[in-house]
Amino acid sequence: MVNQNNDKQKYFLQTFGCQMNERDSETMAGLLEGMGYEPVANAEDADIIILNTCTVRETAENKVWGRIGELKALKSKKPDVIIGICGCMAQQKETAEKIRRKAPHIELIFGTHNIHELPEMINRLVAERKPLLNVWNAEGSIVENLPARRKSKVKAFVSIMFGCNNFCTYCIVPYVRGRERSRQIADIVREVKSLAEQGYKEVTLLGQNVNSYGKDLPEKTDFSDLLEVLNEIDGIRRIRYMTSHPRDFTSKLIDVIARSEKVCEHFHLPVQSGSNSILKKMNRGYTREYYFELVAEIRSKIPHASITTDIIVGFPGETRQDFENTMDLLDKVRYDSAFTFVYNKRSGTPAASMTDQVPDEEKSKRIVELIEFQNKISLEKNLCEVGREHEVLAEGLKNSQNKVEARTRTNKLVLLNGDSNMIGNMYRVKIVKAGPWHLDGEILSSGKN
Repeated sequence: MVNQNNDKQKYFLQTFGCQMNERDSETMAGLLEGMGYEPVANAEDADIIILNTCTVRETAENKVWGRIGELKALKSKKPDVIIGICGCMAQQKETAEKIRRKAPHIELIFGTHNIHELPEMINRLVAERKPLLNVWNAEGSIVENLPARRKSKVKAFVSIMFGCNNFCTYCIVPYVRGRERSRQIADIVREVKSLAEQGYKEVTLLGQNVNSYGKDLPEKTDFSDLLEVLNEIDGIRRIRYMTSHPRDFTSKLIDVIARSEKVCEHFHLPVQSGSNSILKKMNRGYTREYYFELVAEIRSKIPHASITTDIIVGFPGETRQDFENTMDLLDKVRYDSAFTFVYNKRSGTPAASMTDQVPDEEKSKRIVELIEFQNKISLEKNLCEVGREHEVLAEGLKNSQNKVEARTRTNKLVLLNGDSNMIGNMYRVKIVKAGPWHLDGEILSSGKN
C-alpha cells in the first residue's frame, strides 16, 4: 500500500449513528494518527477507509450498504486501498458474514469490543493482504488510556460506561454493545481533568443508560456520585450527559443536578410511547403515570429545566387509541423538542417477531401528525424565551460565515452575529427572536472564559 503523493499514509473515517459511535471514531482516529496516518476529507484520497456503522434503524443500515457499493468502484481504481467496516452492523454475526460474502472489496471487519486492536489489525493486513474478520463475541475488559483525536476543541464526549442491560423489545443495542460495564471513577476523573487542562469548556458523559452507572462496580457508587465529583474539577464549565432511562432516574440524582453548578439543566428522557400497553410490550419498565410524576418532580426542583424525549410511532400493536395516548402525553408534558421515529423491525429483537405490525401507510400518517404537533409546542416554548437572558457557549460557525452557533445550558441553539474568534467563549445574550428549532440572540456581555 503506497501513497504516491506523500510519504504520509492517509485515512478516512466515516461515522454513522449515535454519539457513542462518534466517540469510538475519535479513538480510532487517535490510534491511526499514532501509527503515522493523516486524516483526509475525501475517501478518494485515502490509503485506508473505515466505516463505523450503526444498526439501530433500517435507514442507517441502508446508508451503509449504499456507501459499501460506492466504495467498490474506488477499490477497482485503487486496488491497494484498505477498506474496513466496524461498529454495530459488523458486530452482528449474520451481517458480518453477509458483508464478507457480498462485498469482497471490504478487507477488514471488526466489531464494537476490540477497536483498541486496530493498529495490530492494520499491520497484519498490510503484511499479509488477506481479508480479516475479527469480531469478538463477548465484551472484554475496558481498555483505558487510548488516544483520541477530538472533533471539537470546545466540548468533548467522555464515555463513562458501555453496553446495556435493559433489553427493550425493539432495541438491538444490548446484543451489539454487550452488557453494562462501568469505568472506574478515577479513570473518568483523569480524562476530564486532562480535557480541562487542554482548554475544553464542556464535557458530555456518554452511556447507553448513564443512570445505571456504577451498578456493576465492586464499590458502592452511582451516577449522582460521579456528577458530584466531576462538578469539582476546575476549568470545566458545563457537564451534560446522555442517555437516561426514565425508570432509573432517582430523586437523589435530581437533587444532585439541582445543586451542581456545572451540570446543565437539560433532561433528555426518552418516553418512547404514551400508552401503558405499548410501554409494557416495549419492556420499558414504567408507566405513563410514573413518567408524569418524574417530570413533575424535575420541574418542581428545577423550574427552568428543559425536557426533551424520543418517541417511536407504529410499534407493533399500536392502536389509534395508543397513539392518541402518546399525543396526550406530548400535550401534557410539553417537551422542548422530540426525536421522533417510525418503528422498523430489527432482526434479532423480540419486537421483530410480533405479529400485529402496523401498516406502513398508517405509521406514516401518525408520524406526520405527531411531528406537526410537537413542532407547534416547540415553537410555543421557544417564543417564551424571547426577551430572556441566557449564558451561552459559542460552539462553532453556522454555514453562513457571519453566524455563530451557541448553546444555552438548557441545550437550546442560539444564533449570534460574529466570527470564528468567538468559538470557545461564554457570552451573556438576550433572546430577540424564536423559531421552532433555534433562537436568535444579541450579545450583552462576555462571560468569564
